[in-house]
Amino acid sequence: MQPTTAAKREERSALIAGLAAFGTWGLIPVFWKLLKTVPVDEIIAHRFVWTTIFLVLLLTWQRRWPEVLKAARSRHTLLYCIASGIAVSINWFVFILAVNIDRVVETSLGYFMTPLVNVLFGAIFLRERLTRWQLISVSLALVGVLNLTLGYGKFPWIAIVLCASFGLYGLLRKKSGTRAIPGLFLETTLLTPLALLYLVYLERTGALIFSSAQWSLALLLVSTGVVTGLPLVWFGHAARKLQLTTLGFLQYISPSGSFLLGVFLYHEPFTRNHLITFSLIWAALAIFTTEAVHRWHSNRDRPATAVPLADSAA
Repeated sequence: MQPTTAAKREERSALIAGLAAFGTWGLIPVFWKLLKTVPVDEIIAHRFVWTTIFLVLLLTWQRRWPEVLKAARSRHTLLYCIASGIAVSINWFVFILAVNIDRVVETSLGYFMTPLVNVLFGAIFLRERLTRWQLISVSLALVGVLNLTLGYGKFPWIAIVLCASFGLYGLLRKKSGTRAIPGLFLETTLLTPLALLYLVYLERTGALIFSSAQWSLALLLVSTGVVTGLPLVWFGHAARKLQLTTLGFLQYISPSGSFLLGVFLYHEPFTRNHLITFSLIWAALAIFTTEAVHRWHSNRDRPATAVPLADSAA
């Protein structure tokens, strides 16, 4: 059966939303560079506060408070949201720090490795069996990390922390059972009191940048909420309307954008050992993606299952 005009229009809008979400996440280092004069810990505190405010407005507009209240009644959900909130705060901190110490290329390496880490975590924590090709992909990624560590003489700790924290974040979100936007709201709301206390502490000690900042810098700090929440709205629309394989390909836009920014805009070092490591990771992703597409085609005649929404940590 041929798709209707309305269905085609919905699919096109979902594709545009997906491109907007992953494109924004790929270009986000440019935004964080604008806040280079602000300590990372204060940026994170502001990000929690203003993201919570943005999500309050968004959930009110979408009329999704019953969904949030239902999730909040579960102690199981709240505990997992606190844990996932801590995981994403680590991810946010390391990502922004990496951008502002000129390590954007390494952040892209971390997010290229994330799908492979997700598979590995699934095998370790959820007892999901790795296929032969998935095992080959994970092994290639491991060889790539070892090459950069031994050949370049520098352990890529930023890439490892980013992919590990985001993989753990995805695992905790899966266990919590919450969808993207309500789940993020619970995460930020539960940790926002700590963020506010920290901002008050900075203000009383005279270390708060926001209180003495010029209006443009203050506006950038306020807009961290929109920068965090808006791409999630686009991603949520894309995830509901696009096939899983399409989303799988789109997710590589984000680390590709960061990689290009790091190499060509910020002129970060990219040595032969970097090239070897990235080549191994890209080969691993090619194998991983090809195998995933093959499995999807093999199972496409089976009843469809819901696609879990994921968040970007950037």
